[in-house]
Amino acid sequence: MSSSPLDNPVWAALTGPHADFAEQKGQVLRYPVDVSPFLAVPDAPDEHLWQDIADLAGPGATVVTVGGPAAPPEGWTRLQDIPGVQMDGSGLVTEALTAGEFTVARLGEADVPEMLELVAKTQPGPFLARTVLLGAYLGLRYEGALVAMAGERLHPPGWTEISAVCTDPAFRGRGLAARLVRAVGAGIRDRGETPFLHAAASNVHAIRLYETLGFRLRRELVFSAVRVPGES
Repeated sequence: MSSSPLDNPVWAALTGPHADFAEQKGQVLRYPVDVSPFLAVPDAPDEHLWQDIADLAGPGATVVTVGGPAAPPEGWTRLQDIPGVQMDGSGLVTEALTAGEFTVARLGEADVPEMLELVAKTQPGPFLARTVLLGAYLGLRYEGALVAMAGERLHPPGWTEISAVCTDPAFRGRGLAARLVRAVGAGIRDRGETPFLHAAASNVHAIRLYETLGFRLRRELVFSAVRVPGES
């Protein structure tokens, strides 16, 4: 049994605050495919694990785990392993978001097309058509255009992940990401929870930024993508 919800964060979220999103087959849980690509397995899965994953995801589907199970059996395709880090935001200094020359926006479903455009430009990680439903998202607009955003994704008990932190390349270097992380963190703290986040280990610039904001490395992990045998 995990000593912390962050040890198996997708499982902890889907069996806790995000249980309404959970799709299940046997011992395996996942988010709807237009909400998040993540699939969760229990800490001590049995021998039916890979069959449960196949039954839930379907032939030819791609599933993504956070620090997930060992190598898949024969017939499965391991598509990618991305080394990553998990960072504890207990030390994050939070503050409300002020506008300055930008307009502060609370983002919702009506903003998704613009959010997807910004994600396509900046590649902060998975953000899909209904990811915005997972939590609060804040944005900064300049002359009406969305130029930076950040929001909430995984929600293990007592914790909320800050995710989709991105800034249009034309507006980088102005501290917008830092302002948004502090503001999203303020909302998390207001609920009595603690922020955390994940990042690719190769994204050293972002990791340095998060460290200056008060995050600390909790552990290293791997994001793994595998394809179920068969054709969709």
